[in-house]
Parts: sequence; C-alpha cells; structure tokens
Amino acid sequence: MDTLELSDPAPDEVQIRIRACAINFPDILMIQGKYQFAPPLPFAPGGEVAGDVIATGSNVRDLKVGDKVCADTRYGGFAEAINVPANLVKPIPGDLDYAKAASYKTTYITAFVALTLRGNLQPGETLLVHGATGGVGMAAVDLGKHFGAKVIATGGDDDKLAVVKARGADHVINYTLPDGSLGGFREEVKALTDGNGADVIYDPVGGSVFDESMRCINWGGRILTIGFTSGVWPQAPVNHILIKQISVIGVRAGEVGRRNPALGKQIDDDLTALIEQKAIDPYVCQTFALDDAVAAMKMLTDRKVIGKVVITP
Repeated sequence: MDTLELSDPAPDEVQIRIRACAINFPDILMIQGKYQFAPPLPFAPGGEVAGDVIATGSNVRDLKVGDKVCADTRYGGFAEAINVPANLVKPIPGDLDYAKAASYKTTYITAFVALTLRGNLQPGETLLVHGATGGVGMAAVDLGKHFGAKVIATGGDDDKLAVVKARGADHVINYTLPDGSLGGFREEVKALTDGNGADVIYDPVGGSVFDESMRCINWGGRILTIGFTSGVWPQAPVNHILIKQISVIGVRAGEVGRRNPALGKQIDDDLTALIEQKAIDPYVCQTFALDDAVAAMKMLTDRKVIGKVVITP
C-alpha cells in the first residue's frame, strides 16, 4: 500500500473523505484484467463509496463541505480520500449508515433495471433469483417481494439461504450438487409453480445454472442475464426459446444511466424513495479495515459473502 498526494478537486469535482467502500465482483475482474472497462494502470479498485465532503471545486453549488454523501467512482475507492465529479455524488438517502450507503447503488440499480425496465415483473408472477445470497441476488429478492412477486431463491449454502429466507424469500433451494457443481433445482421450481415454471428468472451466475433454468421457465417467460459469476458463458438453445416463446434479456444496468441521464436520475430517485420508505434494506455481512482489503476480496472470490462486504478506510 502506497501513500500518494491527492490533488485539489477540479472545478466540477468534490473531494470525499471515504468512510466506506463496497466491494463488487467487477472489482475482482478489473484486477484480473477481465472486465469490459479497464482503468489505466496503476489503479485502486473500489467503485462505490460513502463518506464526507472535505473540499469542493469552484463550480460546485449543490454540495458543501461536511455533507454526508455516496458516489459512483468506477474505481479508486480503496483509499482514504478521492476526487469525484459532482454529478456522480449525492446525499446519503434516508438514515443509511456509511457501509449501507456505499453498498446499495450497484446492486439495487442492477436489480431495479432488470426487474422493471427489462423483465417487466408483474405482481403475482413467480421470480426465480439465482445467486440469491450475493449482493445483486439479495437486492433482487428485496425488490421482487416489494413488487408483489412470489420469490424462489437459490444459493449454494444453507446458512446463507436461511438469511435470505428470513429477509422475505418465499422459498429457498440449495443448488450445490454432491460433486460441487451447480444445478438440481429444476424439479423443485416446477413443483412450487404447479408445473409451470418461473415467469422471470434473474441469473447472475450463467453456466449450468442458465442451462437448467431453460427447463423450468414458464411459457412466455423472461430470463434476465445479469452476469457470469460461474465463469462460463452459456449457449442459449434457440429451438427451446422458440417453442416456449422465451425472452433471453441482457441487463447492463450501469450503462442505462450513462446513455440516458434523465432515466438514470429517475431510477436513482425511485430507489431513494424506497430507501426513505424503508421498503428496501441493503445487507452488509462484514466490514474490513483498508489494510485488510486483500482478505475482504478473498472472502468475495471464495464465495463466503452474504450480501455485501465493505472496506472502512
């Protein structure tokens, strides 16, 4: 770990004393050089932060020193302070603490865009959430219940799934097979849906989980492709898509706001309202000091995290 001098914020930036930085799977992929966005080297990971404004650029009017804020940084959050464009910074919503404020945007925006804009989830439909013990999965369970869906959650650990069940999932399924691979949920999902299958499937896992999902989806159902934490890019069987009139839908939620800032702001406002109403509640399982960032990332890669893990510089 190095000590670097941080410049004053540019005219349209604010400088934030970081109190919390959430870790997401893309941080791991960036370090490995496998993510679609490659920061210039050298860089510090960490794309979601919360903290206190300690300086403002000359053009900044809506934020002031002392404000408690959260921000999207893409990278650079594993640090004590950071300069961030003011348009990416907002006051912490509701009464969230720093750790939860740093944890909600990536996961809940992903789930919100997936379930509303892309999946068109309707009250009374069955939502199957894979990887439900991770950050993006827990957010989907949270929002799915808020939107009135029946939620079936899958994961690979009974203790973690018990937490998801306690947070509102209607049913949980451990999809870890005896050989360590993922699957074996198809028949249980069909049994829980009178043989029909799920209406919407939220899949951040890919691989064999996607393949089996194609066998337990309702006619006219939607599979939302969120990511590939399994490391395997599945091949969609087009004949099955045709026969059951399935929609396989990609979700790249962060790009929505970048391409349509007005829509991005509306999504952010909607999530802020849900937080202020206490309709959703980000889940942080553990915090680590900045010096222990490697251990925190290993916890994520070893799949020991429930919800989110956070660095507290």
